[in-house]
Formats: sequence, structure tokens, C-alpha cells
Amino acid sequence: MTHFVRSACLLTLLLANPICAADHDCLIEARQKVDIRSPVEAVVETVQVQRGDTIKKGQIVATLESGPERAQLDLAKSRATMQGELKAAEARVELTQKKQARAEELYKQNFVSVNARDEAEADFRLATEQLRQARENQKLAELEVQRAAEVLAMRTIRSPLSGVVVDVLQKPGEFSSTNLKDPILKLAEIDPLYVEVVLPVALYGQIRNGQRAQVFPEKPVGGVYAASVKVVDRVIDGASGTFGVRLQLPNPGNHIPAGIKCRVKFQ
Repeated sequence: MTHFVRSACLLTLLLANPICAADHDCLIEARQKVDIRSPVEAVVETVQVQRGDTIKKGQIVATLESGPERAQLDLAKSRATMQGELKAAEARVELTQKKQARAEELYKQNFVSVNARDEAEADFRLATEQLRQARENQKLAELEVQRAAEVLAMRTIRSPLSGVVVDVLQKPGEFSSTNLKDPILKLAEIDPLYVEVVLPVALYGQIRNGQRAQVFPEKPVGGVYAASVKVVDRVIDGASGTFGVRLQLPNPGNHIPAGIKCRVKFQ
């Protein structure tokens, strides 16, 4: 009798909440897929990963030939460390300042003319302006180092995500361009994964962000995995009477492959 009552109560609960009474078809997808292209037109020097490799965000995946760019950076660094012009300008300011002070003192004692005093003052002002220009040139040289370093950095291609290498499309020695049709690599982020579900409009309002669910990947993966609702579409497809739901599925160790079909049951 007790078993019958419990079964009846469970049946009533399922009828009241049809979303919990059945599971639904779903598809497990990568969180994001990225095509890695060259930011400049250059020859590929190295490709440091292979198809199927696991990579970390910021890891170097490829390099481009960069001889001229390295030379430009070395030249910019050399210019930025040169102190000759600056030191000469500082010495001229110091000398002309002393001359101006001496001329002013002699003028007060009527030993030099007003023209001599004015010339000494003009020399000091000119030396001061030359010192300012030398300091500006030094600053420009330092900025040129930064610019050259950024240009060189564009020849080193790093992964924008942690994930796996889906495919390697170009090899060392091949010419890489900024053309959208010619990526060097294809990468995918698969931790976490996204689970895409299409539900009938009758269930709209019963699914909420953060709601827990169980995901059952098809074989050979199998098993049961916990996921949570990430997105509930606010636009319903009137033609099919359905709406989409996206769940987020943790995938530590990348054990679950992207692209596999599944079933999902909401809690």
C-alpha cells in the first residue's frame, strides 16, 4: 500500500512538471571554435603544435619569419640607448648659462654692451631649446622601441584560448596571408562544453537560468554528467513552435568530445 501511494505521488509530480518526466535530444558542442590566421602577410617559420594537441591560453602555436623586424628592433634599441646628443645638449646649457650670468654681471658693471648681454641670453635660450629637443628625441626613440617590439610580436602567434588543436592547415615554408580563407590552425575550447537543446513551446517558462540538469552522452562515451542552464532563448520559433536552451557542461580533462549527440533531463 505504501509503495502504491508513493508511486501515485510520483506520477502526480511528473504530470504537474512534464519537463521532469522525460529527457530530450541534445547536442554537445565546443564552447568556441577559432581559426588562427596570420595578422600579417609572411612566410610560416614554425608550427609548434599538431592536430589533437592540448594547448593553453597564451601558448605559442606558430611563428612567422621575422628577420627584418628583429633588425629593426635592435636598431631602435640602439638609438634609444644613445646618450651623446642629450649629454652634449646638457653641456651646452650649462656653459651658456654661465656665460649669460657672467655677461649680466659685466653689463651691470658697464664692462660689456647691452648687445653682448643679449647675445649671451639668446645663446642660453637656444641651448635650452636644443636640450628640450634632445629629450623629445630620446622619448621618441623609446617609443620606437615599443613600436618595433609590437611589430615583432605579431610574428609570434599565440593561442587565444585553452583547448585542443582541431586541424593544422599550413606548414613551415608556406606563405600565410590575412585572407579569411587561409587559416593556419583551427582550435576549439572544450572545457566547458555547451549543450544545445530545442524544446517545445509548451515548456517555455519552466526552464530557468542556473537550473540543474543531467546530460547523457551517447556511446561510446556514456555516463551521466551534471550541467546547468546558461541561456534560455527569449525568441520562439513560431514555425516549429520551439525555443532553444543552452547548458554549460564542465569537461575537466577533455574526456567528452565536442560534436556528440546526447539526451538531457532537467531537474
